[in-house]
Amino acid sequence: QVQLVESGGGLVQAGGSLRLSCAASGSTFSCDGMAWYRQAPGKQREFVAYIHISGSTNYLESVKGRFTISRDNAKNTVYLQMNSLKPEDTAVYYCNCRRPPYLSWGQGTQVTVSS
Repeated sequence: QVQLVESGGGLVQAGGSLRLSCAASGSTFSCDGMAWYRQAPGKQREFVAYIHISGSTNYLESVKGRFTISRDNAKNTVYLQMNSLKPEDTAVYYCNCRRPPYLSWGQGTQVTVSS
């Protein structure tokens, strides 16, 4: 079973940047694209960005122009470059298929943005 391991989170001041990584232990060919999601305390998990197998991308409106999703197929890794971070970006970030059926969810990586 493919395992997803997210990393790169941390504590950053507003306006700062972080680069998240999502490493898959095997091929994610069962997904037609990979996505980043986030879950803030007391809120439901929400979609942040995805990259289709074709390379096309899509973003949550509130992160457009600030976040960039990319991938390295040779490394089975997906990245999320986050710039101009805001306190409302604070959440645990996860990666998975862009739509069901999902792979097993990883532990996520905590992103905390201080004002």
